Amino acid sequence: MKSLIVLKIGGNVIDDPSVLKTVLHDFAALQSDKILIHGGGKIASKLMTGLGIVPKMFEGRRITDRETLDVVTMVYAGLINKNIVAALQSLSCNAIGLTGADANVIPAKIRPVKEVDYGFVGDLNSECISANTINNLIEMGLVPVIAPITHNSEGILLNTNADTIASSVAVALAKTFHVQLVFCFEKNGVLRDMNDDGSVIDFLDEASYQQYKDEGVITAGMIPKLDSAFAALHRNVAEVRICSPDGIHQGGTKIRIK
Repeated sequence: MKSLIVLKIGGNVIDDPSVLKTVLHDFAALQSDKILIHGGGKIASKLMTGLGIVPKMFEGRRITDRETLDVVTMVYAGLINKNIVAALQSLSCNAIGLTGADANVIPAKIRPVKEVDYGFVGDLNSECISANTINNLIEMGLVPVIAPITHNSEGILLNTNADTIASSVAVALAKTFHVQLVFCFEKNGVLRDMNDDGSVIDFLDEASYQQYKDEGVITAGMIPKLDSAFAALHRNVAEVRICSPDGIHQGGTKIRIK
C-alpha cells in the first residue's frame, strides 16, 4: 500500500500566522500523498462576537444555530480554506480546497436532538465518504484541503467537527492506503498538566484515556479529538498521533488500542 498522511490542524496553529506558515511549509515538503483538514473555531468565535452572536459550546463541540452556520461557513469554507490553499500554492503544493458538499465528498445527517440540541451540526458515516473521488484527486497530483462543512443532500450545509472529519476521511482511505492520522494543535501532545508543556503523555490507550477523563485530566475539546483517534484505529487506520507544529514528522502522543 502507498502511504497517506491525513493532517488535521486547528486551534492556535491557524490563529498564529507564523506558526501556520511553518506548518504549511512542513506539510508541503512531505513526500507521501497527503490530505489537510482544518478547523478554525477561534476565528469564527471572534467574528461572531463582533457581530453580536454569542458562541455556544458543549463538551468541546460548537452548537450551531442558523446565524452561527452562516458565519462558520464563511470563515471555514472561505477565509481559512482559501488562504491555506493559496499559501500551499506558493510552496509548489498543488492544493484544491473542498467542503463536504463539493463533489458530494462528505454527506452527513443532522445530529438528532438528545440532551442537547446542536442545531445545524452534521454527523457522518465514513462509509458514505466518497473515497474514490478523494483518491482520484490525489492521483491527479492534487492535495485536498478540506473545510469542516458538510451537507445533508437536501440543500442544507452542516457544521461538522473537524477532528471527526479527519478521523472519518482517514478511515475511508485506509482501504487503499497505509494511513497515518496526525492531529496538530498548539500543545506538544496530550498533557497531564495543561500548564506544563513538558508533561506529555507519550502513549495513550483506551484504559488510560478513561482514567484521565475520570480524573479530570482530559477534558473539553481534547475529548472529541481522542474519541476520533480511537475510532480511526479501530477501523484500520495504521497510526494516530497528537502533536505540536514541531512534531508533524514524529513526537507528541501516540494513540494505541493495545
